[in-house]
Parts: sequence; structure tokens; C-alpha cells
Amino acid sequence: MFTALGIPSFLLANGLLLVKRERALKDETSAILVGISAKVPFIIIKIDCSIEEEPQKQRASIMAKLWCLLSIITLLQVSKPVISRHEVTTPPLPILPLPSSSQLKWQERELIMFLHFGVNTFTDSEWGTGHENPAIFNPGELNANQWVNVAAEAGFSLMILTAKHHDGFCLWPSKYTDHSVASSPWKNGRGDVVQELVNAARAHEGIDVGLYLSPWDRHDKRYGHDLQYNEYYLAQLQELLNKYGSVREIWFDGAKGSNVPNMSYYFSDWFSMVKELQTSINIFSDAGPDVRWVGNEKGFAGSTCWSTINRTSLSIGNGSIVDYLNTGDSKGTDWLPAECDVSIREGWFWHKSESPKRLSVLLDIYYKSVGRNCVLLFNVPPNTTGLISENDVQRLKDFRGAIDTIFSTNLAESCFVRASSQRGGEDGDFGPENVLDGDHLWTYWAPKDEESEDNWIEFKCIDKLRFNVIRIQEAIGLGQRIKQHEVHVDGRKVAKGTTVGHKRLHRLEKGVVKGQIVRIKILKSRAVPLISSIGLHYDPFWHPNET
Repeated sequence: MFTALGIPSFLLANGLLLVKRERALKDETSAILVGISAKVPFIIIKIDCSIEEEPQKQRASIMAKLWCLLSIITLLQVSKPVISRHEVTTPPLPILPLPSSSQLKWQERELIMFLHFGVNTFTDSEWGTGHENPAIFNPGELNANQWVNVAAEAGFSLMILTAKHHDGFCLWPSKYTDHSVASSPWKNGRGDVVQELVNAARAHEGIDVGLYLSPWDRHDKRYGHDLQYNEYYLAQLQELLNKYGSVREIWFDGAKGSNVPNMSYYFSDWFSMVKELQTSINIFSDAGPDVRWVGNEKGFAGSTCWSTINRTSLSIGNGSIVDYLNTGDSKGTDWLPAECDVSIREGWFWHKSESPKRLSVLLDIYYKSVGRNCVLLFNVPPNTTGLISENDVQRLKDFRGAIDTIFSTNLAESCFVRASSQRGGEDGDFGPENVLDGDHLWTYWAPKDEESEDNWIEFKCIDKLRFNVIRIQEAIGLGQRIKQHEVHVDGRKVAKGTTVGHKRLHRLEKGVVKGQIVRIKILKSRAVPLISSIGLHYDPFWHPNET
């Protein structure tokens, strides 16, 4: 009976009418019942139909209930759904190349912890000779749970361990060499550092594991014999990727010393096997195929940094391409974002004589890596006891605290936002308000297609804001687009830049600015720009002449 009245669905019990909103998915129309927005999933109408059921009033009770029911029917008839039909606006077309789902997840991490640990930790060296006695490896207090807790508290979601460095010493009991923890006194030769890290990470939600396996091996005598060594290397890769469960990143270092035997690495075979064994893994090397080196070990990306590049122009271990790696290529045919590797100390391995870098230095690295469309691979080396040193732990706490202090408040949220144009008009899904909704991937402001240049988005605030950091993010799932942009405050240019990508952070060179109108201009773009998030922040640690 009620279906004939045009009501999608309802329940009537004890005078409670529950009307459920239904939506036509094909044409995206929205139903509005009794003046309430269709964005509300249910509409509840309370009508009191309870009647005293005393025997002498039964006839009146029946008539009253019928009258109440008639009132409900009349209300429903009057309140038939009002269908609002509007032309559906399609999303902008993607612009190639595009990131894979695993690359997108990698980019969202922003911070990855590197763990350089091995015989070098005990010999006070950076590059081992390959002749170290395994007996020196004995981290008596090793606690991978401490490593994982430190990483999690500092905001890292992936930890990459040097399972084998250039010295050839393996942190797991490899079946293919005796130059490993199996020959050390640690845990009477029955220890496995890789397994300890994996177990600790699995026990802590939100922490993934990655592995570093050095192609250059100064210990193994097969090195320099192409076929024999490549078979050995493939066997060790297979061990690591089969034995320890999910591995999210595998790191192929291009470093190799001088005066070493000529060696051809079978990279295509290595990469193929990695992808067969771990379908969701990202492969890092100078040339990808999933993540590229940024071209230096300072942790700095270029002020222009594209996630796109031509892989055919890259080769692993080629020092002449570092500038190209640092900037990427706006015309690149491959999505190959950059990872910035740097250590919390001067060296990669722990040395008693070294101390962690100052907080201001670490923040500078953050702005020039994460703030330039990259992921920061931050090395924190365990010491000879097998623990991360307390002064490193404290510096990481300072670092995390500073990041949270700077970015936990977005001053732009107090402002009115408007833009030069909007795809689909004001009733579309691509309005400027999307840059404040907290979704950094799939909601965004999009201007009209015919306006790929000279677009702007503006924040108008009731009171003057005081800030010194501007954050801009693109919806990179549909490609990287912006080539040139500026930031104006009350009509005065305060920042300019080229690429944006996943995240661009402008830390204002002249310090704090005050203003009511902040306009971000997109001057050049590969296609119509898609901005997913914008933030105005105050960094109390930023003093322009200090790094």
C-alpha cells in the first residue's frame, strides 16, 4: 500500500515511521523527503498513535487509530520524494604516466626508517672488507621491539634493514654462505636478525618491513664471475622473499668501490623474480622500476622534482645522471618517484664518536624531501648492544614533536574558500572546499577543462592569519600536473615554485607573514590542475637564517 504512495521503504511500529533514503546510482539523483536533505540516510517521523484501550472506549479507539493511520498516509502522500536531477559531471581524465597502487601507498608513507646494522657496527667502519671474523658480531641486548616502537612513535610505517651490506655478512642464517649470523656467537649461532625484526613488526599494527641486499659483495669468491654470482644472488633473494612473509620494499644499492672485479648484474632477472614472489613490493634502485634514487645522500630533492622520468635514460651505478635523478622529467614516460636517503648521524653505521644531527638540520631535510614530492628514507643505526641509542631516540622524539606542532593545525580551515572556476559549476563535486576535507588522494578542486593555466584558489579570512608555511598537494592518482605556481598574501607574492606532486611545502624565506587573503596561482600545468589539499601552518622552529 505504501509503495504505491512513492515512498522508497519504511517501517511503522508504535507510531514510529522510518523512511530510508534510496539513491539512483545511474544518474546520481538525490531524493528529498519532507524537506530533509537526501544526504541524511534516514528520516524519522514520530506520530503518536497510542490510544487507551479501556473496554468502554474500544470503538472510539478503533476510530482514532484509523484516523491516525489516515493522517500518516496523507503526510506520506504530501511528502512524496522530490527528485532533483542535474547533469552528472565526469571526473577529469588522467594524464599519463600514473602511479600503481603500491606506489601510491609508498608515497603516503612519507617517512621510512633505514637500519644499517652488521659487522661494520662492531669494526667502526662504513664499508667492510669482507674479511671480518663473524665472531665480532655479538649484539647482546638486541631488541627489535625497541626498534619498532621507536619507529612507530616517530611516525615511520616501514623499516628497511640491511640484510647484507657490501661486506657480504648476512643477518639471517643463509643456506648459501657461512658468512652469517650462524657463524657468530650471538645466540650461539641460532639467531636471525631479519626474523626478529619481522616478528616485532608483525606484532605492531601499522609497521611494514623492507630489506636491503647489496649487489656488491666483497666476501663471496663468486663475485666477478657473472653467471655464478648472479645465481648466488638470486638464491639469496629467493630466501629472503620466501621465508619472511610480506616485504614492502627491496633496496638495490648501486654503490661499488674502485679496483673491484668487473661484474654484470642480471637486474632484469632479479626484478622479475622479486615481482613473482612479492606482488605488492616496490623495487628501489637508481633506475627503479618502482622507486628511484634522488641522486645524493643528503636527503635533498631538487626544487623541481617530478615523479615522472624516462627509465630508458637511467642505468644503475651511473654517477653522470644524478642531476636528472634529482629533478625527474616533466615529459617522462614512466612513473618513478624519488626516495631521499640520509642518516640521522654523519655515518650510515653507528659510531661511538658521532652524535645525531641538530633538530633544525632534520627539519630542513624534511622540508627538502617530503616537502618536495619525495619520501624520506631516514637512517637510524642500532649500536653494538643491538639497541637504538638513547640520544638518537630523543632526537627522533624531538623531530616527531616538531612535525606535529607545525602541521597539526591548518589555519586555512577558518577561512572562506573560492576559486577561479569549478568543473561542473557550483553544484558539481569538484569545488574548492575539497582542499580542506582531509582526503589527500581522491577528492580535489578541479577548474574547468579549458582552463589549464592561470587558475587560482583563494582563502579569505575574517581575521589576519599569521603563518610561515604553505602546504599544497596534488591528486597524484590522476597524474602529476603542476609546472609553475605562486602564492600571494594580500596581493603580495610571498612564494613561488615549479612542481607540487604529492606534497609541496613552502617555508617562507622571510619568515612569518600576516594577511587575510591568500591566493595560490597555478600558472602552468601539464593538464587541468587537481589540488587535493592546501594548508597554512605556523612553524615556530623556523628562523630564516638558521639551518
